[in-house]
Amino acid sequence: MAEIQQSTDSSQPDSVVLSSHQLSVFYGEFCAVRDVDLEVRRGEITAFIGPSGCGKSTVLRCFNRMNDLIPGARVEGRVDYHGIDLYGADADAGEVRRRIGMVFQKPNPFPKSIYDNVAYGARVTGIKKHSELDAIVEKSLRGAALWDEVKDRLKTSAMGLSGGQQQRLCIARSIAIEPEVLLMDEPCSALDPIATARIEDLMDEIKQDYTIVIVTHNMQQAARVSDRTAFFTTEVNSESDRRTGVLVEFDRTQKMFSTPVDERTEAYVTGRFG
Repeated sequence: MAEIQQSTDSSQPDSVVLSSHQLSVFYGEFCAVRDVDLEVRRGEITAFIGPSGCGKSTVLRCFNRMNDLIPGARVEGRVDYHGIDLYGADADAGEVRRRIGMVFQKPNPFPKSIYDNVAYGARVTGIKKHSELDAIVEKSLRGAALWDEVKDRLKTSAMGLSGGQQQRLCIARSIAIEPEVLLMDEPCSALDPIATARIEDLMDEIKQDYTIVIVTHNMQQAARVSDRTAFFTTEVNSESDRRTGVLVEFDRTQKMFSTPVDERTEAYVTGRFG
């Protein structure tokens, strides 16, 4: 993959990290989402909201080429990461996923120790020295606000952690390989309110270090944690008579929730549909 210089200049917090241009995704002949144009900026949390089936997670998966793993899926349009086309001929999917990590809806720790979960990615990239692995594990667990809770049981199974702890462990595992972007697909939907609040606090704490994109069904969560919000809905596709996802509106979160431009956005955020 072409060399990408990751910006560490805090004086440019709003620089564009990811952008999509006329992005459409097909599963076979079915167009799941079409013509999506948006920008994800450094140091911000961007939320995707909208009713079920509107393409939120589909678009999210385009940002680190997870749709490549779905038989019959194809992407049209362009997705840029620092100006480089992620679907271009010289883009390596493995390198894309190293730079753009993902946390899934349901916590999915490996059936290994807490330590081995976090060290896994570093070992895959060739790091073998125990001292280096120890440092990565501690730094990552601290970054995920989990170190103090697990530092005395690193060799015990990750499966013994609570749901909220498992999700923070998955975040630690993701940031251990030092990505620039974290994609989160409904990371709190399987968690109780206390664990959800901890994950939301964590997102706010780490957004200066990791650009975050989150898919959420919880509009209150989007309003609490995000800087910008993209609202998706569905429209009937005249060719197939099936519903296709479309991006209706994308703006700063405060504006989206207070004075949306599109009446469909207003109807959704006020609870009149969805």
